[in-house]
Amino acid sequence: MSALKLHRHPRNPVLLPDPASDWESYNVFNPAVIYDNGLFHMWYRAQGLDWVSRIGYAVSVDGVVWNRFRRPVLEPRDGADSRGVEDPRVVRIAGTYYMTYTAYGREYAGDTPTHDGGGISPMVARSQNGIAWERVGSLVCGEDNKDHVLFPRKVGERFAALHRRRPDVWLAYSDDLVAWCEDDMAPVFGPRPGNGWDETSVGGNGAPIETEHGWLMLYHAYDEDHVYRLGACLLDLEDPTKVLRRPQAPIFWPEELWELRGDVGHVVFSCANPVVEGVVYVYYGGGDHVIGLATCTLDDLIDFVLGAE
Repeated sequence: MSALKLHRHPRNPVLLPDPASDWESYNVFNPAVIYDNGLFHMWYRAQGLDWVSRIGYAVSVDGVVWNRFRRPVLEPRDGADSRGVEDPRVVRIAGTYYMTYTAYGREYAGDTPTHDGGGISPMVARSQNGIAWERVGSLVCGEDNKDHVLFPRKVGERFAALHRRRPDVWLAYSDDLVAWCEDDMAPVFGPRPGNGWDETSVGGNGAPIETEHGWLMLYHAYDEDHVYRLGACLLDLEDPTKVLRRPQAPIFWPEELWELRGDVGHVVFSCANPVVEGVVYVYYGGGDHVIGLATCTLDDLIDFVLGAE
């Protein structure tokens, strides 16, 4: 297959801000979604009256119509995340839910802030029920690092995670999710100068999808005009630093008005790509304002990636 484009769901957007809420009245976006025990479970980033990001929870039978909790399930608790908890990604390993998310706070490691008014840290949390979360620790400290996501199983008997050291995607390993040894970190791939849509920066989306051909990874990228698009690649099952296939073309890009404008324009940003009955459900934040859904079959996505030179 020489080209592939994800199909937007006709009922998009599938989740909107709640104007009656104090904490999700302005934006809901960049959700984690997994399919477990016959239900879609969503953890989404939200902003309300104070513009601080919190993470809410919603559940769905069909992945389109959602029922959400009235209060967030993860929110700031100290100076390290006082400005927000952002962009969750969730996997379930051996019965435990693990969430990776970005903490943004006025207190930060290192000599200088990574962002305006503070710094960020790529955090890990765990939960037995998906509602009550325990903070585990940070993948790294004192650097502009985010877009981190765990693999859905251990690789070589260790937890493995993709993370972004601007502008590249990196791989990291840990025995306990607390200590992440720098010697075990290595770059996976970076921007492709002159390729247009992914020539400036790249970062991981949802958890890699295990297939017989390798780890199928969806990622986001932007160009010099800061237009976000989504792409796909294939990593080796035993050594995910080896890129087996990486098509030149993207599979999704902003087109709808709410993707082109929104709170931040020209953005489609995904943290989730669960596979249900052979269909890849790509949930994404449109314009950093609402949540959309786009799909394709897993077979079509594999054929597209395998067809890349």
